[in-house]
Amino acid sequence: MRAKYLAAACLLVAAACNRGPAHRRLTLAVIPMGTTHEYWKSIHAGAVKAAREEGVDLVWKGPQKEDDRAQQIAVVEDMISRHVDGIILAPLDGKGLQNPVSEARRAGIPAVIVDSHLEGDDYVSFIATDNYQGGRLGARRLAETLGDKGSIILMRVLVGVESTMARERGFLDEIHKHPGIRILSDNQYGGITTETAYQTGENLLNRFPDVDGIFCPNESTTFGMLRALTDAGKAGKVKFVGFDSSEKLIDALRRKQIDGLVLQNPFRMGELGVKTLVRYLHDPQAAIERRIDTGAVVATPANMDTPEIKQLLSPPLDQYLSRSSPDTAAPVLGKQIKRDAAGFDAPVISG
Repeated sequence: MRAKYLAAACLLVAAACNRGPAHRRLTLAVIPMGTTHEYWKSIHAGAVKAAREEGVDLVWKGPQKEDDRAQQIAVVEDMISRHVDGIILAPLDGKGLQNPVSEARRAGIPAVIVDSHLEGDDYVSFIATDNYQGGRLGARRLAETLGDKGSIILMRVLVGVESTMARERGFLDEIHKHPGIRILSDNQYGGITTETAYQTGENLLNRFPDVDGIFCPNESTTFGMLRALTDAGKAGKVKFVGFDSSEKLIDALRRKQIDGLVLQNPFRMGELGVKTLVRYLHDPQAAIERRIDTGAVVATPANMDTPEIKQLLSPPLDQYLSRSSPDTAAPVLGKQIKRDAAGFDAPVISG
């Protein structure tokens, strides 16, 4: 009899030890480049949607500024020390975040990369817009509004950010196909805040008062340049194409102060990031695409009220995020704040 009890106990222990991620609730860390722009809130909302559907918990934390490489690395390292089951990361530096992601893999923590490319191959999948193509779309729209002639400015974002650098390359490669368009400036950087972008925009408009068209490759540079154009009395007079959306950019598009916004689908990125990682954790041998393109389209004053464009301009953030927390915009359900080892308040979000 004793032998039977021992045998049964051994079977129970073996079963418990062999329980994989499919048999317990997973905790995933979602680490954006920043937390303030509407773009990252859309990724957050998409991740929460998927977490609810998959029955997993999320830890959402990123640096306050999109140029704070050290803080983003610290967040990744802290999630490794917490032994989360997986990481969804938008790396602000494709090279600088390579080693932390490799460290996570060695610790048995897989990563899915979203938004911006990461060097190396220590990740499960890369889910993002084809940013080079997005830049080309912006160039085509600007050329169209100019009638293929005029002088233009490209205000860049920041050295080292792979996503915006790819957009800038795509824009320049495409605009060079339009010989009637002359580039006045393509070597000035607006930085990652609207204030620095505004200052750079002001300087560019003072240097080139007769500019005919402008392209900006992300949300902060687009809004900063919009402010500069407005203060100079040139909003709606200079042809202007930007990237991404926010309430103020949508309003400017409707007023025809912006002639086009290249739109990504960050909500879908967040959603697919969680779903892809959960699938991998449940079955590491599953056939998972190495590169998933979430697409890009151009919103214009003429098409902005069509269902497809409207959904991209105004994703359902309120359905998935609470406005009660300005820092993290954590979902209403299951929010629990814990102080992590790096000194950050990271919300644990129940799906």
